[in-house]
Amino acid sequence: MAFEDIVASYPAIFMIVASFVIALLISLIYKYTTNQGEMKRLKGELKEMQGKMKESKDDKEKMIETQKQLASKNLEYMKHSFKPMIYTFIPVILIFWWLRRLYEETEIIFTIPVVGWGLNWIWTYIVFSFIFSLIIRKVLKVH
Repeated sequence: MAFEDIVASYPAIFMIVASFVIALLISLIYKYTTNQGEMKRLKGELKEMQGKMKESKDDKEKMIETQKQLASKNLEYMKHSFKPMIYTFIPVILIFWWLRRLYEETEIIFTIPVVGWGLNWIWTYIVFSFIFSLIIRKVLKVH
C-alpha cells in the first residue's frame, strides 16, 4: 500500500499527526534561529507597555507616546521573528499544496465531539496546530 493510500484511508489521524509534526518543526526552527533571551525581554517590555496604555487611557498625550514606543518595540520583535518565518514559509506552502491536492475531494476530515461540527482538512490542521503550538512552545520555552 502506497503512502498516499494510507494517508487517504486515515485522514483524521494523519492530519492530527501532521499538525503536531509541523508545529514541532516550526517551534524548533523559531527556538534555534532567534535569540530567545532577547525575544523574552522584548515580550516583557511589550506587556509592560500594554499595561501603561491601560493606565494612561485618561491622558491622551501619555497614551500617544506609549503607543509610539509600543509600535517601535513591536517592530523590533517582528524583525527578530522574520528570519525563522523565511525558513518555514516555503516548506509549509508546499505541504499545504500537497494536503489540499490529497484531500480536495474529502469534505469532512474530523468531526468535533459533542458539538458535531465537521471540519475539512484546513480547519482540522488549524485547530490541532493551534493546540499543539501552544503546548510545544510552553514545553520548549519558545518566546
